[in-house]
Amino acid sequence: MSALRAFAVMKRGMAWGAAALLGVATVLSAASEAWAGWDVVEAQRTVAYGLAAIVDRHLQQVPAAAVALDAMRGLADIDPQFAVAIQGGRVRLTNAERVVADYPAPAADDVESWARLVISVALDAGELSPLVRDADAERLYRAVFEGALGTADLHSRYAGATEARDNRANRNGFGGIGIRFELIEGEARIVDVVEDTPAARAGLQADDVIVLIDGKPVRGLDRSEISARLRGAVASALIVTLRRAGQTIEAKVQRSLIVPKTVTQTVDGGIAIYRISSFNQRTASTLETKLRETRERMGSRLKGVVLDLRGNPGGLLDKAVAVADLFIADGPIVSTRGRNPAANAVLTARPGDLAEDLPVVVLIDGRSASSAEILASALQDSGRAVLIGTNSYGKGTVQTVIRLPNDGEITLTWSRFHAPSGYALHGLGVLPALCTSPQQATAERSGDPARFARTLAVWRQAGLDDTDLRRRLRDLCPPVRRTDTAEEMIQARRLLSDPSAFARLLAAETGHVGP
Repeated sequence: MSALRAFAVMKRGMAWGAAALLGVATVLSAASEAWAGWDVVEAQRTVAYGLAAIVDRHLQQVPAAAVALDAMRGLADIDPQFAVAIQGGRVRLTNAERVVADYPAPAADDVESWARLVISVALDAGELSPLVRDADAERLYRAVFEGALGTADLHSRYAGATEARDNRANRNGFGGIGIRFELIEGEARIVDVVEDTPAARAGLQADDVIVLIDGKPVRGLDRSEISARLRGAVASALIVTLRRAGQTIEAKVQRSLIVPKTVTQTVDGGIAIYRISSFNQRTASTLETKLRETRERMGSRLKGVVLDLRGNPGGLLDKAVAVADLFIADGPIVSTRGRNPAANAVLTARPGDLAEDLPVVVLIDGRSASSAEILASALQDSGRAVLIGTNSYGKGTVQTVIRLPNDGEITLTWSRFHAPSGYALHGLGVLPALCTSPQQATAERSGDPARFARTLAVWRQAGLDDTDLRRRLRDLCPPVRRTDTAEEMIQARRLLSDPSAFARLLAAETGHVGP
């Protein structure tokens, strides 16, 4: 009899009271060997940690019992024959034919006992289902946590260990050499070498073909395997063998911290244009450096700045706040409000930044979300920028990232953010002064400052629960993708070249326009 089967038989013969639930951890390790690649003790620790985080930090109060039941129901993603229900103080696991197992329900707020019960249900399901029994650890974690988070909200999610490491690399950087490559006819061909990185300093070039990494061939490896070989500890060295124009070249490269590039700059006709694709650890500092160099080089010839946030899905909240602070002398940038006291904050600007006097235009569209909306609303409400484009996405919630014992992570919604004028952005978004939505009526695309001021006043008073009004307001300039269109940039250049028109729209954003 397998360890798993022995444990399951013993468990079904026990009188399952509270003491039995508390003792599950002492026998879980005996079952773990029966689940290939799954350490049951670690699983219990991971599930308990994750459930506790959801119960303690989620924006909406959710009892441990409800979260755990949804976690158990997630097993149906592995084998749809199983269902879990609670009735009369008992939790029942059933398949299409019968009740498989029956357990006493722990107290509604007893996270540890509910986590143990989640593992017990998985073990019993595995007794009858090869699909569950043969699932690896990651498949089980994903089923459980996606079940637990499935009813919470659209933006809470689980990432396994591999995906979570990639997420952390995108946010914080990783030890690498600074190239982008594509697999072309089975060869790893470099398509871009990022400036001021180890690869650039070592002389690697676009169109070089990577043949060997530390003497080992890369042909036959997939992208993730090649990336894993290129990445490593910061300051560690590797030898890359390349094929270039029929010749073999060997380069020794020392890895450094690589943070994905999020800011690109162009200067055209006295206007500095910054495309910000997302917000990571270096977004604000990169923008500040580029902007400082541009001001020093151009002086009074610099007419203004365009921040292109179209298609920007967001990213690190504090870096969006830091970007806003570059342009705002003082006052609030954003406030966050949640159920957990640690989720409540008011973030403000500090005086003395280099771009507080520059005219600013912000481009947004229906995919500008989260931190991008924080930046856009802060600049609009402080009277520092005119917005052009369509309504933004309307993702007005803040997520906190919780690292789990299995090295995965839960991204959990734990607060809402409010614009400086006080309105909640969630489900509403940010309204541009000049609408470019193709679904918008011609009369509403006129850029009439008085009309816009009246609409914006209503926008800022729309309550979070007034869903009807918020829907009607969003319909005034429907959110659509505008990333690849030129109209917004044409209007931005025109506006920054006409100080009086810019001033009229800026005044409308602060309500200083007559009827």
